[in-house]
Amino acid sequence: MVSAVIGPWGLQATPLPALAGTALCVPVLHMLGRRNATGTGTRTTVGNDDVKSFVKLSLAVVFRSIVFVGLSTFIALYTQQRLGGSSAAGTAALFVLYLGGAIGSVLGGHLAGRWDRVRVCRRSYLISVFAVAGVVFAPGPALYLFVALTSAGLYVPFSLQVTLGQDYLPSRVGTASGATLGLTVSIGGLASPVLGAIADSSSLKTALVPLIVMPLLSWLLFRGLPEPAVHRAVQPRNDVDTQVTTA
Repeated sequence: MVSAVIGPWGLQATPLPALAGTALCVPVLHMLGRRNATGTGTRTTVGNDDVKSFVKLSLAVVFRSIVFVGLSTFIALYTQQRLGGSSAAGTAALFVLYLGGAIGSVLGGHLAGRWDRVRVCRRSYLISVFAVAGVVFAPGPALYLFVALTSAGLYVPFSLQVTLGQDYLPSRVGTASGATLGLTVSIGGLASPVLGAIADSSSLKTALVPLIVMPLLSWLLFRGLPEPAVHRAVQPRNDVDTQVTTA
């Protein structure tokens, strides 16, 4: 969507997609504000913190972030080099990368409903190893297929990792959310300048090869993670306290 706006009108049109995003967020925030005002959705989770598992999870998120931010940064340029195409070819690859993310997020929730979250994340990262290898080495337009598989494989665990972090630290849900969504993702971005330096000294393909190892490391970390025990949460509703179970 941003490319469709920036292409015809240039960078001065950058505020337009930002304003569109704001317009979409406002009604959602308004709805959440009304729910909180009535007490709906207010929960107090009880359970023991599993700091060791949370640290492993955080490291897995860091490795996931390195490969995703690395591909986000260089996939457009890499596609142009590989396919000898225009900037449109690179933009298409970047579009596929983020479109696969939207699909992967929905798919992750569905799969977690059938199996536990740890198993889903573990298998997704294992698939991502081969998908990233395909992005780096697959010939021709097959690159786009592996970009889509990589995106889905990396985004299936995304929302599941947030809830896992909250369940590993039930007494510090805000800290867990901030770490899994903010701190660890930002740390992954620090690898981009390193990849750029490798690309300048050798080639972009050589710089992307280490990204194949990142989901493998996440997979190894998830192999040692337990599925958190079911916690009991209390959700007050008017004059009745209703107990609900959260996974």
